[in-house]
Amino acid sequence: MDKSTERKTTLPTGWKFPKEFWLANFMELCERAAYYGFFIVLTLYLTDVVGFTDKETGVVAGVFFALLYLLPPFAGAIADKIGFKNGLILAFALLSIGYALLGMFHDKMLVIFFLFVALVGGSFIKPLITGTVAKLTNEDNRARGFALFYWVVNIGAFSGKTFVPFIRQDMGLEYVNFFSAGMSFLAMLFAIFFFKPIDKSHQTKVLSDVLLSLKRIFSQPRLITLILIVTGFWIIQQQMYATMPKYVIRLLGDSAKPEWLANVNPAVVVIFVMVVTNAMKKKKAVTSMLVGMLLMPLSALAMASSQVLFNLTGDSVSVFGWFTLHPLTVMMIIGIAIQGLAECFISPRFLEYFSFQAPKGEEGVYLGFSHLHSFLSALFGFIMSGFLLDNYCPDPKTLPKGISDVQKAVYYEDAHFIWYYFLAIGIVAAIALFIFKYLTERIDKEKTTSD
Repeated sequence: MDKSTERKTTLPTGWKFPKEFWLANFMELCERAAYYGFFIVLTLYLTDVVGFTDKETGVVAGVFFALLYLLPPFAGAIADKIGFKNGLILAFALLSIGYALLGMFHDKMLVIFFLFVALVGGSFIKPLITGTVAKLTNEDNRARGFALFYWVVNIGAFSGKTFVPFIRQDMGLEYVNFFSAGMSFLAMLFAIFFFKPIDKSHQTKVLSDVLLSLKRIFSQPRLITLILIVTGFWIIQQQMYATMPKYVIRLLGDSAKPEWLANVNPAVVVIFVMVVTNAMKKKKAVTSMLVGMLLMPLSALAMASSQVLFNLTGDSVSVFGWFTLHPLTVMMIIGIAIQGLAECFISPRFLEYFSFQAPKGEEGVYLGFSHLHSFLSALFGFIMSGFLLDNYCPDPKTLPKGISDVQKAVYYEDAHFIWYYFLAIGIVAAIALFIFKYLTERIDKEKTTSD
């Protein structure tokens, strides 16, 4: 009996999973709570605590998040060599140290170094946890296993962003880092004392294999073109973290909770992703993605329309007579909800399309680079955000001292113009995907006819 057959007969089926499966998901929940709690306030931390300008913050945060999407395939190759348990301990140790030191020291160069420490730790998590889920499931229950994993990711993201506003407002921005350090440390303890080493019977990848797969991806014009087009979607999506927190707090004050607004996205995804996937299952992947791309400009338009709603309703909008919200809050919720719905159409089908472009046996490594669009969108999206904030929604500390509230308001009267730039990006990306769909289907049809 070969090893694959042996694994299939020994692993549980249905909804029963080994203890290490549940431990891996618990550690993922802790890590996602730490990551998203840190992620949502990072630009605020870099500007308000460390002292970077908006433009400098855009560069620092953009490089950090871009590398966080690029490095996991390489980290996965290293983790294959040192083992899953050792990899998890190393990852959570680096995250705990990095987050804690970011809370303790605020010198600019030290902060960049500690961000790099957290970056290295974070780059190990995705391949290790997803690899663990894959190894502890079989053909009978793998879909259920990853469905549970997906729910855990979103629960962690939701919970982290829910608790963070209280820490930020009651204790201080820098203390959010200690929350993230604590969650990472808790996960590390579980990795050390409860998680058992997993066998290494799978075929491991070395760094040269990863580089070869990356080279092959860049040799496929169709795949690279689609990555560049979908980057337009993710540039808008990145603004939920790059622009929105500063935008909301600078316009509504420190009592605002942009972290809660960001939670609209995972809530919408969890509720609608299966509905959308089932509704579009008979449609081609590019068709589903095109629907999502057409929704994204509407998201940016909604965010830009808060001033229009303010002119109609004043500074208070009644929601079914139950409570009132500021017009900016209302339009942010609508815009972020549209983004979440668009993601339901795009993300699952993009991964499907990406995997079908991979050579036989290379699907796993190819999917490791499926976030190249996130690498590009984080880099350009955060840098672009820094310049736009500086021009249209500046840091209050940079305004002339002693000016009145009326004079200060002049600096923010065009703040909503920021979203028009992303509206334009969304329109261009949607048109580009429509052209891509038309041309690729025509090429495929001609090829089929000639064969």
